[in-house]
Amino acid sequence: MVTILFHETVFGPIHSRRLGTSLGINLMPNDGKICSFDCLYCEAGYNAQGKGQAGISSREEVKTKLEEKLSAMRIAGEKLDVITFSGNGEPTLHPDFEGVVDDVIALRGKYFPDVKISVLSNSTMIWKKSVANALMKVDNNILKLDSAIESTMRLVNRPANPDFNIENLIEQLKQFSGQCVIQTMMLRGSHEGRTIDNTTPQETEALLNAYTEIKPAEVMLYSLDRPTPEVKLQKVGRDELEQIAARFREKGIKVQVN
Repeated sequence: MVTILFHETVFGPIHSRRLGTSLGINLMPNDGKICSFDCLYCEAGYNAQGKGQAGISSREEVKTKLEEKLSAMRIAGEKLDVITFSGNGEPTLHPDFEGVVDDVIALRGKYFPDVKISVLSNSTMIWKKSVANALMKVDNNILKLDSAIESTMRLVNRPANPDFNIENLIEQLKQFSGQCVIQTMMLRGSHEGRTIDNTTPQETEALLNAYTEIKPAEVMLYSLDRPTPEVKLQKVGRDELEQIAARFREKGIKVQVN
């Protein structure tokens, strides 16, 4: 059974296929999962495993632990490319997310001024002004859009908020005016007897239309790399990802395939 991955507030550094040598920040519990999506492919498992007992790390706790780690890494002469918000759930659910981001920016400047700051977000909280403000401050504002078709999004991402919908999401993503990267997981398979495939012409055309409206700095296309909660999911191969990317690039969309 796939369960939570991260048991520390600050973890790593680890090698990220998308970002390089990354020091992770997990703002959600170290012994459970809290997320506004319940994605079929989430490497941290389903939300049903529970939120645990540890609770969400305070702003001060994050600041203290990150400074300890960055100081030790600099003394040891370790390499670092990026500080990444990810972990056991959605980081922007933290009640003081903007304050945490401000602290991380300050500590980055003190210890590793050339390092980038990335946030991996599922886009569900970008309607909130403080969250949008925080995301505008980081180097890599990486936001999820796995499908621009409502039924597919609901099947794959399973949003906790019943009012969450693709039309509103695309409008909200447009506020970043190119200061965002859109991350799209390409996959196929099935769940509870329903077919999943966001690589079809209908799906990719809908994604292209959405990207054209959002105008991201870049699109990241990727597929499965680790075990998933839904075992009937299939990885989309690199060659096929490149073929899909080529269609987007023809329309002027910058695409990175991972």
